[in-house]
Formats: sequence, structure tokens, C-alpha cells
Amino acid sequence: MARAARVPLPTPVDAETPSRGAGLLKRVLSTLILLPVVLTIVMAGPVWLFGATIVLIGAASQWEFTGMFARAGIRTYRTIGLVGGVAVTASFADKLRDFNGLPFTAVLLAVLAATLWRTMAWEPVAITVFGICYVNWLLGYGFWLRDLPSGKEWVLLLIAVTWLGETAAYLVGSSVGRHLLAPVISPRKTVEGAVAQFCVSVLAAVAAQAWFFRTLPVGHAVAVGALLGVVGQVGDLVESALKRSVGTKDTGHMIPGHGGMLDRIDSLLFNTPVLFYYAHNGRILGS
Repeated sequence: MARAARVPLPTPVDAETPSRGAGLLKRVLSTLILLPVVLTIVMAGPVWLFGATIVLIGAASQWEFTGMFARAGIRTYRTIGLVGGVAVTASFADKLRDFNGLPFTAVLLAVLAATLWRTMAWEPVAITVFGICYVNWLLGYGFWLRDLPSGKEWVLLLIAVTWLGETAAYLVGSSVGRHLLAPVISPRKTVEGAVAQFCVSVLAAVAAQAWFFRTLPVGHAVAVGALLGVVGQVGDLVESALKRSVGTKDTGHMIPGHGGMLDRIDSLLFNTPVLFYYAHNGRILGS
């Protein structure tokens, strides 16, 4: 009798299962709308528009990050995080390819000083500074990636490999996935989905090389696909762990079918700096 009374609470998996088809439709429609915009900005837009887009995406994601904790009743310094995050991302517009620590130091001091006006509480300071590092610092590498030789192609390769890999993971994981990858962190992610993401990431990189990035050696295309296919999943799991820690499914509702802006770029946050250092330090294409 006692056993029958213990009805488990619905999990994110339970809540999503009945509307999986609707969720997929929303994802497809969102992608059909966003993809031409992204392609235009990367391939045809001026550099300032690309940079402004990076800063705006970082600002929206930073606001969602602190909002996620605020909804859970955990205090953060949202305004300081937003303004400071914008400053840190914009600082990557410097083409020296050597991080300028002044904006980050100024933001850190501002956050610490803000605690003196209220109370000496470490938690809101730690979360705000972590959010700036996690969102704005990592996203800022998009500036430097765009500044490399064949920078447009590198950025397009990054987006294609990451988004196609994520789509494959979603489709395979939701349809035939049976073995959970990390049930404590994310009950929706499966081993089958992870394998699909890795394989499609490699195939996407090779296809990109043949389609628009002929100057990239095929061997490097395979390596990039494999690298991003793994690192992107780590980035996705990190965001899942953060959301799990505050009991939320999505960081926002900005993009139908995906959730918030931060949900859309979680893999890109890790893949962008990794691809930059691979391309730059490997001296590929003279970068």
C-alpha cells in the first residue's frame, strides 16, 4: 500500500515525451528562420555587424544565466553581470589575440565593491563572476576566430558542425535512444544520441570542407569534426548540470523549440575557443 502511494514526480523526460513531435516542429521552424540570418551575418555582413551580434547574444545569454538563479531564489548581481559581461565580450574585438585583462578586472572589482553596499555574501559574487567567465569570456573567442585567415569559413564550419551534431543527437536520442548517458545531469541525453552527434559532427566537417572550405586539409576537417563532436557535448552537459542545480528545464523562451538563447549556444561556448586554439596554434592556413 505504501509502495503504491509513492508516485514519482514528473521528470523533464515525462513532460516532454507527449509533445516531442511538436517540439521537433518548433526546432525545425526556428532553424529555418535563424539559419539564413546567421549565414547572411557571417558571410555577407560587415565585421561590425558580426561583432555586434556576438555582443548581443552574450548579453541575452548572460541575462538568462542570472535570471535562472534568480527564479530559484538565489541572489546575483544581474545588472553588473550584464554590463560587465558586455564589456568582457566586446574586449575581444582587440585583434591582438591576447586577452585584455582590464575589462575583466574592472568587472571583478565592481562586483566585489557592490557587496559592500549590501552584505558580504560570497554566493552572489561567485555566481555573477562565474556567469561572466562562462558566457561572455568563452563567447568572446568568436571575435578572434572571425579574425583568422579564412575567418568566415572557420565560423561557418563551427556553426555547421555544432548545430548539425546537436540536431542528430536530438533526433536519434529521442527516437531510438535507450541507454542514458548522464542520468543524474540530464535524463534526456542518451549514449545513442551522443554517438550520433559525434559521427554527424565528423561528417559535417568533411562536407563543409568539400563545399565551402577547400583550403582546409581533409585530415584537419576530420580532426575538427571529432574534436567539436566531443567538446560540444561537454558544453551541453555543463549547462544541463547548471540548470539541474536550480531545478529548471530551460534558461528562457526566446527561441521556440530550443528554450533560451543560452540553451542554443551552450555547445558553442565550449567549441568556439577550442576551435580557435586548434586553428591558431596549429598554424593552419597560415593563422
